[in-house]
Amino acid sequence: MSDNPKGSDAWVIDPQTYLEGRAPSHTVSPAPRSLYLTMRDGVRLAIDIHLPQGPRPAAGFPAILIFTPYYRRFRLAGDAPEGIEPSPNSANYRNMFVPRGYALVVVDVRGTGASFGCRDSFRSPAERADYEEVIEWAAGQDWCDGNLGATGISYLGAACDFAAASGHPALKAIAPISAVWDTYTDHFYPGGILLTDLASGYGRVMEALDQDDRDALSEVYYFAEPSFQGPAPVDDDPDGILLAQAIAEHAANVHIPDFLREFQFRDDSLAHDPDFTPDSFSPHAASPGFRDDLAVMAVSGWLDGAYMNGSVSRFLSRPSGMRHLLLGPWDHGARCNASPFRRHALPEFPVLGVILRFFDEHLMGRDTGLGSEAPVHYHTMRQESWKAADQWPPVDGSRTLFLDGDRLADTPGPDGTLGYKADYAASTGLDTRYGRLQIRNVQDYYADWDHRPGTRLRFVSQPLDHPMAIAGHPLLHLGFSADQTDACIFAYLEDIAPDGTARYVTEGQLRALHREISAPSPTYPATWPYRSFTRADARPLTPGQTVVIDFALLPVSWQFPAGHQIGLAIAGADRSNFALWPYGRPGNWTIQTGGAAPSAITLPVE
Repeated sequence: MSDNPKGSDAWVIDPQTYLEGRAPSHTVSPAPRSLYLTMRDGVRLAIDIHLPQGPRPAAGFPAILIFTPYYRRFRLAGDAPEGIEPSPNSANYRNMFVPRGYALVVVDVRGTGASFGCRDSFRSPAERADYEEVIEWAAGQDWCDGNLGATGISYLGAACDFAAASGHPALKAIAPISAVWDTYTDHFYPGGILLTDLASGYGRVMEALDQDDRDALSEVYYFAEPSFQGPAPVDDDPDGILLAQAIAEHAANVHIPDFLREFQFRDDSLAHDPDFTPDSFSPHAASPGFRDDLAVMAVSGWLDGAYMNGSVSRFLSRPSGMRHLLLGPWDHGARCNASPFRRHALPEFPVLGVILRFFDEHLMGRDTGLGSEAPVHYHTMRQESWKAADQWPPVDGSRTLFLDGDRLADTPGPDGTLGYKADYAASTGLDTRYGRLQIRNVQDYYADWDHRPGTRLRFVSQPLDHPMAIAGHPLLHLGFSADQTDACIFAYLEDIAPDGTARYVTEGQLRALHREISAPSPTYPATWPYRSFTRADARPLTPGQTVVIDFALLPVSWQFPAGHQIGLAIAGADRSNFALWPYGRPGNWTIQTGGAAPSAITLPVE
């Protein structure tokens, strides 16, 4: 089984066929031109320029921008083996776009790589102001026709949004891949619960990169190539004198774990800057600066942390006709096909081919037929097929299953309760949807799901009479009480085979004090229960008092075969990934079942 879209009827022209018909017209230079560009405050940014080699249109080439904190290019050791790629962070973009007539501009953002300056926050506002200056500079070069796009994975994808928020008319289209929309909810605090290893693991890698700590980087699989000798200097700095000065300035960079722990709530601010909240480094808050004619392609995967929520919301925030959404069976960055039914771990889907068509339409002005395609495309796991939809959510059917003893039933049972002692030993392990975000090279996701430690409440449906496919957000509804003032609720949807083997399908989590539902932010549209996650809306539990808790599991598309059962597991912790709240006080829970207000899970059924 595969994610290859060749021949799929979800597209008029499927992505593989489009790419096969878009032959390269140019070649790539063996080395880019590299220079320093001086910003408004005197900080110099290191920039690589890759120009197509071959005929140049009279007006120049459209250009694609990449803003990265992960080195635009490495300097290689003199004895490096032939064929070592010095630009692992941008080579895929170079190899896709430059031979097909696009200039590529790759920038070390301030405080990183060979660029000068320092970063005073995660996605510093000063860094984001640089993006507009780079856009203005690139659009005015004689090799550029004035039409710019931006793309990239994760940090690079969010940079696309911030570049677009400048409103610069030259930036016509962006394609963020696996990029947050709201940094608090999509990234560091899913469900209001801190991802503990994310801040520390990511922070260690960033500090090693910024300080050119090669011993530390040798332990990170992305950067472990022995021939890598730190960031490459620009052309006019062959001896690396300016490079050394730039790296010395990085010592003042923000320490990311300390920085992120200042934001336990979404309206918390820096102690030294009361105006600086998570909205200060979240793309959605800057999106009012988007031009109405900006085209956006949002890409994510079903195992991409919680980033698919951000991609969906980004899609929903754009006007019809200027938005596209692609959701595949992928992990963070679509580095791996995470479907348990895959043929190969490496994706066969040409993600950058889809983005090439998008840029061809909006930057080159080619007639690609993109306007005839549905705006939403998604992959259904186990069925292993691609589907199209005109909107999100992609389906309007539903099936509600009610908690009844240890069963999931189609009708509510009599009034009842279930007791559960939150088990802080419960864990989903390290090979999870959050692994790539924590800089782990995960290849097999949830492979030992039946053998994870800790106790959970578990509910199982009757075997299905017919196959059932779902697409969208499952919704959990609980009547809930505890003997503590807080709780972390983790819910897991499972596919249970006739032999009893369970597979992980998706999950959701919520810190109980964030149970208050509010209207979605104007810049973060949501078709699922929305929380502000603010201190002002926090509602501690009253011990022994029953409250209603509704929250969405992360979206997924999955086919349950006939004869299989649907499973729901509920736990009070995931110690390998999330903070254990309340500290040292695992609560005794009571969940209401049956009667007039039964607990239930509602599935989005095709």
